[in-house]
Amino acid sequence: MQLSLVLLATLGLLATLNSATAQQQPQAGVPVVVATVTIQDVPVWLRGIGQVKPQQSVEIRPQVDGLLQQVLVREGEMVAAGQLLATLDDRAIKAALAQAKAQRAVVEAKLNVAKRDLQRYQNLSQSQAISAQQKDQQQANVQQLQAELQSVDAQINAQQVQLSFTQIHAPISGQVGIRNVDAGNYVRPSDTQGLFSVVQLDPISIEMALPQAHLPQLQQLMQQVRRQQAVPVDAFVQDGGEKLASGTLAVVDNKVSAGSGTIRIKADFANPTQALWPAQTVVVALRSKLLAQALTIPVKALQQGPQGAFVWTVDGDKAKVQPVQVLESTETVVVVSGVSAGQQVVVDGQSRLRPGATVLIKTAAEQAQAAKAKKQAKQAAAEHAA
Repeated sequence: MQLSLVLLATLGLLATLNSATAQQQPQAGVPVVVATVTIQDVPVWLRGIGQVKPQQSVEIRPQVDGLLQQVLVREGEMVAAGQLLATLDDRAIKAALAQAKAQRAVVEAKLNVAKRDLQRYQNLSQSQAISAQQKDQQQANVQQLQAELQSVDAQINAQQVQLSFTQIHAPISGQVGIRNVDAGNYVRPSDTQGLFSVVQLDPISIEMALPQAHLPQLQQLMQQVRRQQAVPVDAFVQDGGEKLASGTLAVVDNKVSAGSGTIRIKADFANPTQALWPAQTVVVALRSKLLAQALTIPVKALQQGPQGAFVWTVDGDKAKVQPVQVLESTETVVVVSGVSAGQQVVVDGQSRLRPGATVLIKTAAEQAQAAKAKKQAKQAAAEHAA
């Protein structure tokens, strides 16, 4: 019995010593990742879905009936404005033009004779050798031949225009599309399809529609365009994807669409690498404003509570709740007030924090190692699922 009491007393003493030792050891802090509140210029973007449209696109069609003799360009070829693209059979038009020129020579000869006769009649009329009626009749004959000569000249001009239509030149610079008609076919202006198209690829435009709620911002941007101030616009493959090109706002439409309640905008892009293609659908980001020297925090740092938005700040090694007011938000940063530049805010590990809790800030190397391990775990899970 005495041995049992001694044993119990010993165990109690050991438990007391262990408790005292545990109280003397410092408690481990909550591991967190932090970021610094920074001051920077923050662009604010309006995003939407847009469609690439060429600034100039021409369907090449014949303007006269005739046999298509030659197509002088290949499909997909880049052509310059004024370059000869195709020719039509011009023999009938040349024959008609030669006939009109011959007719002009006949009328011109008659007119020269009539003018000389009129001069003689005028001299004879002064001496009253002929009647005034004969002189007036000859004057009318000269005027008739002059009008006939003008008519023939008009016919010659018309035939020359028709002849020019047998040589089809590129009205713009651009790329030739897929050919619809081969040489040797008889073509007409009324044909359903043209010969082919020529589309300008550089520069190129993008059109998109934004909700009319953004109209005040768009009106301000249009004022900048009128003052020749560039308004940046970016085009992306998809939301968060690769950027294809950067351009500038060209115009905001002069009305809101009654059917959709949206307003169209158009932006111009240099396209030397042809990253943008006609009728392509892209994500468009229009910079609506630039917040200069704004206080920013990472998006991950912002928390929401019953009293509104707040962040966890680190003061020494203690966690503290700091209410903030959100002024603007982007994909990566939040513009806020209520914090100071240089303060440290928690961006990872907030779920384990309590006001006044001790924190253990991870170093950059530890953060990188943790991110790498997390990525590897995801890949392993994906491979296991496959």
